Amino acid sequence: MRGTAFSLAAFLATTGLACAAELNIYNWGEYINPEVLKKFEEETSIKVNLSTYSSNEEMLAKIQGGATGYDIVFPSVHMHDIMAKLDLLEKTDIGRYEGFKNIDPSFLRAKSDPDGEYCLPYAWGSVGIFYNRKVLGKDITGWKDLIATVKEKGLKFTLLDDMREVLAVGLMLNGHKVNSADPAQLQQAADTIMEMKPYVAAFTYDTRPMVQSGDVAAGHFFVGAMVDVFGNQKDLGYVIPEEGATMYQEDICVLKSAPNKENAIKFLQFYTRPEVAALNVAQQTNGTANVPARQLTPEQIKNSKEINPPADTMARLQIFEDLGPALRQFDRAWTRVKTAQ
Repeated sequence: MRGTAFSLAAFLATTGLACAAELNIYNWGEYINPEVLKKFEEETSIKVNLSTYSSNEEMLAKIQGGATGYDIVFPSVHMHDIMAKLDLLEKTDIGRYEGFKNIDPSFLRAKSDPDGEYCLPYAWGSVGIFYNRKVLGKDITGWKDLIATVKEKGLKFTLLDDMREVLAVGLMLNGHKVNSADPAQLQQAADTIMEMKPYVAAFTYDTRPMVQSGDVAAGHFFVGAMVDVFGNQKDLGYVIPEEGATMYQEDICVLKSAPNKENAIKFLQFYTRPEVAALNVAQQTNGTANVPARQLTPEQIKNSKEINPPADTMARLQIFEDLGPALRQFDRAWTRVKTAQ
């Protein structure tokens, strides 16, 4: 009996250790360099399990629906605020960690977390137009230029299957702010998008292969498409529209329900290191809030005005905010857009 008890105790101890040596990351699809995860595993002996989602809403629905086992999520700033209101995030005090000195304070954008008590700024970028200049026959400057060109040449382009991103295009084309929930302004934005629909091949996230192949002339997409531009600079381009664009920023947050909180905090600390953030950027072609990391990125990324826009371009970028109940106005406008023939 003593032997059996000892064996059982040993089994439970090793099982506990196995659980403690894991980290379950829930991130946007293809939004982290696998080499970063590999480096973390090698340095810590913590096994990383990666699951992916395609939108903030999908992630939130899964967490609120009772999904357990996830340790870390990567919400956009406005979703960071929403999750804070819902008491879903664990306090990590990452802002007090010595490596946090590398983070540009301007990226502490979440209103619920101004001092980095909970989450670490991860990556950021613009949402613009990824285009095939071979198909278009020219470089483009923005939405009006693209629409005029596809009309003239009988071409098609894609829009993201994303309510706020698409309606933001309509709002900006009419001179409004992307967080406006004014019903008249949203109706005007929806009308503008519906006028584009004859030239829209699809509302989709699968933009990159369609633009690369020339099946469409251009696509509404994230600056991460610069990885394709660097691979074929003769035919492909990315532009931040002259009419304005949205910018995104995701933060790394630990869930209150995380089973491996200590390992999750170790990952946040690991990601404050400039060489780690730079390794991620090298494959992701996003911007980073880690200031020293910027100098460690490849020259083509460091010098890219698309990835690291100048001040006048930055002034044209707007970021989404948590709209609370006013989001229903966007739902109505989006339904009009998607159901219009």
